[in-house]
Amino acid sequence: MSLTVETGAVIAGAESYISVADASTYHTARGNTAWAALATDAIREQCLRKATDYMVQVYRNRWQGARYDEDQVLDWPREGVVRDSWEVGHDEVPTEVKNACAELALKAATSTLSPDLTQGVVSERVGSIAVEYDKNSPQRTRYAAIDNMLAPYLKAGGAMMGLIRS
Repeated sequence: MSLTVETGAVIAGAESYISVADASTYHTARGNTAWAALATDAIREQCLRKATDYMVQVYRNRWQGARYDEDQVLDWPREGVVRDSWEVGHDEVPTEVKNACAELALKAATSTLSPDLTQGVVSERVGSIAVEYDKNSPQRTRYAAIDNMLAPYLKAGGAMMGLIRS
């Protein structure tokens, strides 16, 4: 089954923000040989689908702006998104979004992006059995590099607002 890539034109049935060829170019340029080591393009497509699914699940309510078309499958393209004081076109998927998808696809090749989590254990005693759980353990796996890559496209926190140049 061929991968359907969102180009910014609201592609029906879109499954990924980046193509296998573009993800391969991205990883090759960064020396990520694990991507090239994957056995087939079909496996790479599966990883890109998993990465895109993860992005939709984790970032859907955090993106700036709104989806461009109510019937589109994925979160991009969007309208009302501002990066570096410039409005992002409603007919594009930003490079950073594509690159984040490629990075997550590489992670998806070797691990589950959204694993089931249990609360972390701080201490454990075997005699008379006592367990203390970490109240601050994360509720999900976080990928700091991905969050940083996508930060310009996420909603500002607090009382901050984005500006649009005219």
